[in-house]
Amino acid sequence: MARQRTADSLAALGRSGEAVRALLGAMIHFDFDKSTIRSGDAQELDQKAGILRANPTATIRISGHCDERGSDEYNLALGNRRATTAKQYLVSHGIDAGRIETTSYGKERPMDSGHGEDAWSKNRRDEFDIVSGGDALRLP
Repeated sequence: MARQRTADSLAALGRSGEAVRALLGAMIHFDFDKSTIRSGDAQELDQKAGILRANPTATIRISGHCDERGSDEYNLALGNRRATTAKQYLVSHGIDAGRIETTSYGKERPMDSGHGEDAWSKNRRDEFDIVSGGDALRLP
């Protein structure tokens, strides 16, 4: 019976770790030609801040993405502003800036290859990847 409880506890920890990774990896989206955090996405970032506070060895990378409209140079700069805005939000909520890398892919890595507003709205995003310290993530 004790072995079963231990196995159940380990399984629950694995599930909670996966849930924490999913929350930390959840994307946020942006309006056209904007790098402003939307209110619903601020809630996503608040969850990420809580997770990062509970896991002080975790580091992340935020990558900014854009839709296909605009020049390569413009979209690289816009993607950078989007990633930087999310980083600044997390830093303003107590996360050490040294734990967050940023990069921009501009329009080079679309999530949806379509050519309409539905596709474009999916492509205007920040993605969050765990760089290190993600092996045993805890809930806040």
